[in-house]
Amino acid sequence: MRCFDQGGDSVHDFDFSRIPVDPELQRGLARAFARRTAPGSRLTRMEGFKYAFRAAQVFGGFLGGLMNPPTSMADLADVHIEDFHEHRRATTTSAHREVSELKSLLRNSSELTPATLAKACELTPQTPAASRKTSYSRAEFTQIARLARSDLRAAASRIRKNRELLRQYRAGKLTDPDRRFELLEFVDQHADVPRYSRQTPNGKFAPKTWVRDSGFGSVAEVVGWLHLTCTELVAAALLLGIMAGQNRSVILSLTTAHHRADGYIDGQKSIAILDTYKARRGSRAYMNLALAEIPDWITVPSTLASPTARDELHTPFGLYALLLDLTSRSRELADTDRLLIGYHANGPNSRGIRALGGTEPFRMWSARHKIQPDVSEINAHGYLSVTLDRIRLTYVTLHQKPVAHTEATLVRDYLSRDRGNLGQYRQVVAAALTEEVAKARSRSVMESLSREELVQSDAGELAAKHGIELAIFKRMLAGELDTVMSACIDNDNSPFGTPGQPCRASFMKCLECPCARALPHHLPVQVLVFDRLQARKADMTPLAWAQRFARAHTQLTDLLSRHDAADVAQARADATSQQHAMVDRFVNREMDIR
Repeated sequence: MRCFDQGGDSVHDFDFSRIPVDPELQRGLARAFARRTAPGSRLTRMEGFKYAFRAAQVFGGFLGGLMNPPTSMADLADVHIEDFHEHRRATTTSAHREVSELKSLLRNSSELTPATLAKACELTPQTPAASRKTSYSRAEFTQIARLARSDLRAAASRIRKNRELLRQYRAGKLTDPDRRFELLEFVDQHADVPRYSRQTPNGKFAPKTWVRDSGFGSVAEVVGWLHLTCTELVAAALLLGIMAGQNRSVILSLTTAHHRADGYIDGQKSIAILDTYKARRGSRAYMNLALAEIPDWITVPSTLASPTARDELHTPFGLYALLLDLTSRSRELADTDRLLIGYHANGPNSRGIRALGGTEPFRMWSARHKIQPDVSEINAHGYLSVTLDRIRLTYVTLHQKPVAHTEATLVRDYLSRDRGNLGQYRQVVAAALTEEVAKARSRSVMESLSREELVQSDAGELAAKHGIELAIFKRMLAGELDTVMSACIDNDNSPFGTPGQPCRASFMKCLECPCARALPHHLPVQVLVFDRLQARKADMTPLAWAQRFARAHTQLTDLLSRHDAADVAQARADATSQQHAMVDRFVNREMDIR
């Protein structure tokens, strides 16, 4: 079965006849696979196609080893899926993903029994991982960036120098006594070296003798005169991850198509906007990625000899522009618009110009630099393994902001599973909480009037006691001056605005404003706001919550402590649907003047 990915630039044949099961079951799996990968399905990328096929392969291998294997899709039973899950849990760490993908595949079959289909529709229980993926420390992150920049600077210098030599040679300004420029010309035209047309006994075409004996280096080194090598492409991918924070699939599939939002105007910050695609996001899979000429200050050296902010490899736009230049000839030869494309000396498709992919180039880059970690665990070879997944995890940990996902996903799937910088992060959060709580306690919480005061006191006396004009006091009691959590007795003279002008501050500022007064009928809203702020802890990073809500949360805690627990519980129960809706809008900042 031949499949094309959504971009149309990748094609692969999947052979179901090699799965060790009955031919009828092979055909049934193939039919389910065809529906799983058909246009309009959620599976659109070649990587996903291959994983779905692998799930079918592994499942078929398991079934083929049974005493009485099923011979058709109708013979599949729910116990086959359960036993396969147990088998994979004992043999691989990716059992959850494999079984989940198998169930997704089987759900596309119309030949299953109701019991088997029900099993395929069940969620696959996930075994807690013994060890979790950790982010790099800031020092490790900076060192990776430094080495990647060094690789690309060397590559840029080499390629630009050889392009200039080739230009001069073609113009007749240089002689070629050692045939170096002849070889350079051949590399430019073919991205290879001259080879004999007759195969060697091992099926390869050997470089010609004069090339081999020239002393110019290996084939990869010679082709690298004008093209990026696979490890240099890894350096580029790592820098893109370090400065943009996107995940692996988005970075590896970047293209040269872009829009210049700055309009090429001199003096403006250059910005390139790229169309990207992130799988498994449904209608939100298509995104725009903005690469701006703004330095990545996390990894910029802090020494006096550090490069300026306009250094091309310290801004996302500068890196993108450099890659457009360095890979231009490679793209012409390969007839593609992929950004990360260069020479690969070997691999599944033999040597040649192709896009970066797989994990081997990243292992090669890690082995080449052998970074010694300061806090992260080393691999089996004694050095740091550098991957785009951990680069992304480190990026969101250091920046504390979601990238192509929600803030809830950031907390649940990234920060809560990261143990790399946990101690340092806890210190930062604790410091932020302490600072915000101190600010809240240094400012008095708004004045409040109890129900007993309002019932027992004369309006005039109570107004005078609280320093409020009687007319304004009566309007306040009537609810005419209500904001969200309080009443405002002097909207035109706020300490947070211009005197004589209406206050434009957030209603959250009322908690510390001398113009605010809390009345008993405000208690339900105050309780709801407190509950919403408390609930936001699960959907935000601890640092973001501390910086945005800790002060207000502390002030509300102090305000609610003036009431009995029974009164607070009753106010929570008495809150109306209109109050719930208003609080939702308020906490989501829909009431702020922007």
